[in-house]
This record gives sequence, C-alpha cells and structure tokens, in this order.
Amino acid sequence: MISFSSTYRSQQTEIMDDMNFQGEEMKALLKDLAIVNKWLGGTGITLSGIDLLLKKHTNFNKPLVVLDLGCGDGEMLRKVVTWGQQRNVDVRCIGLDANPFIIEEAIKRSKGYNTIEFKKIDVFSDLDLLPEFDIALCTLFLHHFQEKKIVGFLQDIGQKAKVGVVVNDLMRNVWAFRLFKLFGQLFLRTHTARHDGLVSIARGFRKKEILAMSRSINGTHSIKSKWAFRYQWLIYNT
Repeated sequence: MISFSSTYRSQQTEIMDDMNFQGEEMKALLKDLAIVNKWLGGTGITLSGIDLLLKKHTNFNKPLVVLDLGCGDGEMLRKVVTWGQQRNVDVRCIGLDANPFIIEEAIKRSKGYNTIEFKKIDVFSDLDLLPEFDIALCTLFLHHFQEKKIVGFLQDIGQKAKVGVVVNDLMRNVWAFRLFKLFGQLFLRTHTARHDGLVSIARGFRKKEILAMSRSINGTHSIKSKWAFRYQWLIYNT
C-alpha cells in the first residue's frame, strides 16, 4: 500500500531504483514512461529551463555541453539535440546513469545521434569522474533522494556547472496523487509504472522544502510551479 502525506516526504523506494532492473520489464516500463511524458508533459519544462539559463550568457559561442543526471533511456538528451538544431546551437550531450542495463538501452535508442554519449556513473559517489560541462539537467531525479543529500549534491554540481543547473521535479500534492492513480489505471500497462509513479509523487516536494534547500546552495535561484504538478528550479552559476 502506497501512502501519501502532505507533511512528510515518503521513504518508500521505487522498483526501478534497483540497479539490477532490466530486461523486458524495463522495456515495458520505458513504453509507459513515454506515455506519461507525452500526456503529462515534462520535457518542455527542462528545455525552457535551458533557454532561461542561456539568456544570461548571450555571447555563448562554443559547443554547449549538457549533462543529464539519471538520464534513463536518453529521451531527454534526444530532445536537447532537437532543441539545439532548432536554435542553431552546437550541443554536446552526456548522459549519466548508475544502472548499466538502462545505459545499454540508451545507447541503442540514441543510435545515429553522434553528439550524445552515455556513461555508467553513480553521480553521488563518483563526482570526480564527471567531465567538464556547462549545464546539468536533473529531470525527475532528485525526488529519489533525501534533502540533506540533495543539498550537498547540488552545491557540488552547481559549482562545476559553468552556466547552471535545471531541476524539473514533482510537486507533492494529494490531487496529483489521486489523478495519477486514475491515469495509471486507464493508460499504463505495467505495475512498475503505476507503482513508481505514485511513489514518486509521494516523494516529491512542497515548495517550502525546495526554498529551504535553495537557501543552502550558492548561486541565484528561480523556482516556479509548472503544469502537471511540477517545479522548475533553476540555479544560475553567477
């Protein structure tokens, strides 16, 4: 039974947090996640965040290096490549994930995208292995972790990012929880997607929690509520 609390973030783990999650179950989940992204949006919040960060760097004329943390099957970076083509921006993308099986899938799905590469890296344990980059993306990634860990991580990532960080994550809201339960019953085939979606919302953030974390992280912050119970949190490296 997945419980929801407006006061406290859930401690329950997601099925796909298991680094041995793989095979047909993983591929079926990715199909369901594509449905979620199509109907509930999300990628646009991250892409608009890149636009906003670059507005303060109008003279940026070198290849833009974008790092996607917890990249999954690489869909976000494929969207970034299209974003760059539409704006005539030279973009190099690097996707990082701790699950070796999903990295393999990301490589397969990104065949033909010569400006995307993927690396198996646990970003919390192997920060020293990160390549140089301009913008870091955290799309539906941070809710997997506790606030104290998030603060230290964003402080380190923010210092390494030459331009800034885009966080796109979930609002902990009882209506989001109830509506996703209905959405899952109607449109999602896998138990994993239905289960993990609800856990993700229960592990999401109230705005006051994001504001509290931001006060401990260097840089200029912009925090906005977005469609489908999301937050766009930008950290400008100033």
